[in-house]
Amino acid sequence: MISSDTLLRIAPWSRHLKPEEIDAASAGIVERSFAANEHIFLRGDQFDYWTGIVSGLARMSTVSRGGKATTFAGMSAGAWFGEGSVLKNEPRRYDVVALRDTRAALMERQTFMWLFENSVGFNRFLVTQLNERLGQFIGLVEVGRTLDATARLARSIAALFNPILYPNTTRHLEITQEEIGALSGLSRQNANQCLKTLERDGLLRVEYGGVTVLDLDRLRCYGD
Repeated sequence: MISSDTLLRIAPWSRHLKPEEIDAASAGIVERSFAANEHIFLRGDQFDYWTGIVSGLARMSTVSRGGKATTFAGMSAGAWFGEGSVLKNEPRRYDVVALRDTRAALMERQTFMWLFENSVGFNRFLVTQLNERLGQFIGLVEVGRTLDATARLARSIAALFNPILYPNTTRHLEITQEEIGALSGLSRQNANQCLKTLERDGLLRVEYGGVTVLDLDRLRCYGD
């Protein structure tokens, strides 16, 4: 279990819970560390935990039978995911791998379902979360089918600034070009070229160990 203070720090959704709900949630969560390139879970796993990223960065993706890899989303600190699989009590339909050393919070399904059945605040959060995730995935289909590499990279970075899915993100992202490429489905070299284009266009600034977003609105619609 974790303390209630820790829960309030790592899970913004918990701030809408009643005191007894915070206690129940805290009692049902453990934290675990994952090394870079280690899977948090694999497609097909019966992984009975709702998961939050405490620190680090993870990628949600899948590989088709033909070997084609598809990245669904990046998961930075403050992101919680997997509620659909927990609600349906089904095996995972995607892989989640840590792109760097990552610490995750794991809420057991029994606790998740208790909150689902008893907490109005938690249910309000879930409805908002599921709606935002659906919008993210619909956008992913559009990006993958209609946009070039630079636009895909721009949208991948912009997606990390969704205030509902990633509430702890600031305008400066501590992220490497290799990690940006991994989230965009590009090689490091191609990601570097795309970042230079976006920097020349005044949308972001490439810095040591990360990027600073200068124009988020333009980044979100780049390529339209």
